[in-house]
Formats: sequence, structure tokens, C-alpha cells
Amino acid sequence: MRLVATGQAESRAELARLSGLAASSVSLRVEQLIEAGLFAEEGAGASRGGRRPRRLRLAREAGVYLVADLGAHHARLAVADLAGTPLALSDLACDIAVGPEETLAAVLRSLHALAGEHGLRDVPVRGVGIGLPGPVDPATGQVVSPSRMPGWNDFPVRDYVTGHAGVPALVENDANLMAVGEHRGSWPALDNVMVIKLGSGIGCGVIVDGRLHRGRGAAGDISHVRILSEATVDCSCGHPDCLEAHASGAALAASLAAQGIEADNPSRIVDLVTDGVPQATSAVRTAGRLIGDVLTALVNFFNPDALVIGGSLSNAEPLVATIRGVIYERCLPLATRNLEIATSRAGRDASILGAGHLLLGVADEWIDRALER
Repeated sequence: MRLVATGQAESRAELARLSGLAASSVSLRVEQLIEAGLFAEEGAGASRGGRRPRRLRLAREAGVYLVADLGAHHARLAVADLAGTPLALSDLACDIAVGPEETLAAVLRSLHALAGEHGLRDVPVRGVGIGLPGPVDPATGQVVSPSRMPGWNDFPVRDYVTGHAGVPALVENDANLMAVGEHRGSWPALDNVMVIKLGSGIGCGVIVDGRLHRGRGAAGDISHVRILSEATVDCSCGHPDCLEAHASGAALAASLAAQGIEADNPSRIVDLVTDGVPQATSAVRTAGRLIGDVLTALVNFFNPDALVIGGSLSNAEPLVATIRGVIYERCLPLATRNLEIATSRAGRDASILGAGHLLLGVADEWIDRALER
């Protein structure tokens, strides 16, 4: 299922070659999957000599995933096929600060409604993916010590979603999902990639040897790296002068508000920069220098193939240009001579794509059950 879903194989011969199984075993399994309504055959694939094989694909009625990428004040919702490709997308206004139960209940209701609106109500849901703007323990699916998420600490998000949706759930940090989505969709040939998410907060997802590196849940969390600054600002974590306290979208909005300029979300900050408001441009350049200083150490240490900058603030060109300039100026030449620094190619749906890709690996028990039936 995974080989066909990810496009690595579209024929029995390719499945046998990639899986290492006997051709007869593969053929039997494929016939079972077709009979169960999970695979379909169509057209003709490329011939390697002899008759052109029929092309395998996932059947539409095989199932869908429901995916939500939560931010501080909104959620990006999607119904995706089993290859992780969005079939329907929408946005939901919600305040994550009202707490986990109210937020998750509204998200699940909206996801089911979205499926119904696009004629997918009768297609079985095989899993639910939730991206959160805070650290997630990969072993328990709980949020751990998040910033600006009152009531979420140690809340069993995965158990709650599984219990209410009745299907397996994937709960992951939003920057990690963005990293997977960017890597799979835009940089699949690269082994080591860092993806920075710049929005209301600051996050980072790390791909090592082609796989997401989670650590124990805090891998890539650069938001609380201490930086040097002339003015001390206390962070929500309780420590002074964290990167997020000075350079996140929330920090920039507070700084602009103190100057009488309203910017209640990162997109508004980008609009101000685009309109040439000098205070906003100065603020994002200062943030870019601080972010660049932190990334300089990480690029020297990790030596990635690519550094991808995403999130809503990545649309502010002076911010990205400043980050790029600091890294190229301060890093070792060996660390940057083949380094590509680019903005997100997947855009606002990168986390959705990442969740869709990961779900087939964590929510696949239903496949054997479908064959048993």
C-alpha cells in the first residue's frame, strides 16, 4: 500500500523488485487488495519488454485521512487520500487558548463536515492527523510544556482524538510535519534538510538521512535558544531573551503595537513590510539577524543539504534576505558551499502534506482487517 501510495511502484513487477518478495506472493497480495476495494487497475504502465502492465493505484473508496494543522488563532483543515494528497481544504477560525477539548472537538466536527461537503462522507476515514504549535512527546502523543497554549500541558491529544474519531491518530509538532511535507514534496533527493517555520512562534523540523528526527520530542526546538540582545525580554517559558521572545511573529507584533502600529498576526506584518512601513521593515530585519545568528551555529553543526524557510513570515523578503546574508557571512565555507537556502515550495499546506505522508505509516492496521473481511 505504501509503495503504491507514494508513487514508488505502479505494477506488480515493481512491487516485487522493491519489496524483495516473490512475484507470485506479490500477485496474490495485489489481487486480495483489489478484491477488498483498496487497489484499482487502470490504463497501462511503461513496458520493460513484452506486454505493458496494468497500472496500479489506490482506489478512491479505499479511504481518506482527516488532517488539521493548528495555529494560535486558526486551523488549516484537509481531507486527503491515502497518498496524502489533499482532496478538500478549508480554514477554521479558532483560538487554541480556549483549551484542548473545546478546540479539538470543533476541529473534528469541521473535518467531518468538510468531507461531507465534498461528497466524501461515505468514504471510510482511516486516520486523523493533528499538527500542533508546541512540543509533542512522540511516545505518548501528549503536548509537553507548550508556549501560549494554556491547558494543553500533558493533555493526551492522541488518546482524545482516537477516542472521539474512532480511528488511529497521529499527533505531531507542526514544524516537524512541515519538514516532512517539504522534504517529500520538494526535496526528496536530499538526505539532510532543516525546515524553519516562522509564524506567531518559531519552530524547526529536522530531516536526517531522509527521515524525520524527533528525539524525545524536543528535537529542532530552536525557539528557546538564548540570544544576545540590548534589551532583556522575558519569554513565556520563564527564561529571559529566548529567540522567540525577540524574533517571533508574536514578539514583532508586540513591538509594533508599542509604536502604535497594529499587526495582530504575522500576515499583517508581511503586509506592512510589503507596503514599505519602515518600522515593520526594521523589525523584521532585526529579527532576521537574530534568527540568522542561531541558524549559523546549527548549520555549522548539522551541515544540512538545504535550509528551507517556511511559515507566514517567510513571505517577508527582507527577513529571508537578512537570514540568508547572516548565514553566508558567519558560517564556515565548507558548511555553505553546497547549501541551498530557499523559501517553502509547499507553502501553507506543507504540514498537511507531511501528516498525510506519515499517517500511512502509523495508521495501517486497518489494511489487514480489510483483507480479513
